[in-house]
Amino acid sequence: MKLGPDNKRAMLIDGELTEAASGQWIESVNPATEDVIGLVPAADAADVDRAAWAAKAAYPAWHALGIEGRAECLREYARRIQASAQALLDVEVADTGNTMAALRGDVNAASWGLNYYAGLGYELKGESIPATTPDNLHVTLREPYGIVGRIVPFNHPIMFATARTAAALMAGNAVIVKPPETSSLSATMLSEIARDVFPRGVMNIVTGTGRGAGDAIARHRDIKRIAFIGSPQTARQIQRSAAEVCVKHISLELGGKNPLIVYPDADVDGAVDAAVCGMNFLWQGQSCGSTSRLLVHDSLYERFVEGVVERVKEIRIGDPRSPDSSMGPINSKAQHEKVLGYIEVAMQDGARLVCGGKRPAGSAYTRGYWVEPTVFADVTPDMRIAQEEVFGPILSIMRWSDAEQAITMANGVEYGLTASVWTRDLRTAMQAVRRLDAGYIWVNGVGTHFKGVPFGGYKNSGVGREEGIEEMLSYTETKAVNFLGT
Repeated sequence: MKLGPDNKRAMLIDGELTEAASGQWIESVNPATEDVIGLVPAADAADVDRAAWAAKAAYPAWHALGIEGRAECLREYARRIQASAQALLDVEVADTGNTMAALRGDVNAASWGLNYYAGLGYELKGESIPATTPDNLHVTLREPYGIVGRIVPFNHPIMFATARTAAALMAGNAVIVKPPETSSLSATMLSEIARDVFPRGVMNIVTGTGRGAGDAIARHRDIKRIAFIGSPQTARQIQRSAAEVCVKHISLELGGKNPLIVYPDADVDGAVDAAVCGMNFLWQGQSCGSTSRLLVHDSLYERFVEGVVERVKEIRIGDPRSPDSSMGPINSKAQHEKVLGYIEVAMQDGARLVCGGKRPAGSAYTRGYWVEPTVFADVTPDMRIAQEEVFGPILSIMRWSDAEQAITMANGVEYGLTASVWTRDLRTAMQAVRRLDAGYIWVNGVGTHFKGVPFGGYKNSGVGREEGIEEMLSYTETKAVNFLGT
């Protein structure tokens, strides 16, 4: 794909590459340079309605194709994505600001997820239920909802548009994907691949804004199942919009203000490395699972601050296309301004800036949405930087003196997505795990999503689980059938 302001792309509706009915476009901007690198259709309710009609017409035959037929389509989609991997990577790096090294893993995860759910298809089983009388037979069937809407965030566009649609497709649903408005170019490439793999109308990719296309998906009566990854604020708007129309099944994987708790007996060097790794500076901190609150026991606190700062200063910020860069720019102008605003607020609240906190020095960084990896020490639970998700490269270090205080601090936010516990004592670990309000916990580890292990959050971090068999089953409804007198 040739990038530039004349690069007009198309979305996929009913097996055809198309523009928006309104003729309107959205600019894609390279966050490293602020150059316009392409235009994507600005779809609205009319385009979503067209996609929903196509999906409604397509899903009965898609479901009837059977497990093996659907599985082979998913496998072929995965093969073609791998064949186009470098072209997808070149575009995704320019459009998101994420580094080439990081995104290479996303493309591999996209293909892996498609193959994983293709292999799980035969687990779409019903049950036989013992009857209270010997003459009756009671069974359940699993059937698809029909049309699924998937709204994708800007931090992992390729992976979430593919691996996170695989379960819905394998369950027999047709899908409408809305990519992030700031980073939709890779989705237009996926449109070209999907057009040649799936039956017409089974996969639809509709680009646009949240207010234009996203809200239309939430409000469409025929889209009974929606999956969203993003902020709690947007999630509540999706729930409100959907509730004004009809009852829907909506799963939400939302934000996090996740704690990494370091106990006095922890492996200090390992925990310091984990604290930096868990902050996901590799993704500019733009990850809902980032352990952005580092809770350290008093006895280790100063040593920990020094160790974290030393390692953070080793992070190589630079051109995301370069294999030498380990951190790129923030995704968009609005997100960049948000991150800088939180840095200012943190200093006003009295947090101690120990690393970063500004635009990198040098002519290469005068344009673009750059922020140094940033660390604040002496953060207290009442500060906004300790309570609110920034979704940027800011790590907050906090101190505690007894175990009860540590758990209270860890749970003292509205979120509950991930948590990490560092201790050599199994009893201490188990006590912490049982009391933490989080859906995905590491003990003496951080960051890794293990294959097949369900991922999701407590409290305002969402509802539902993804990445395991539960995700695929969630895209089906249970039909109970009672045979009487057999």
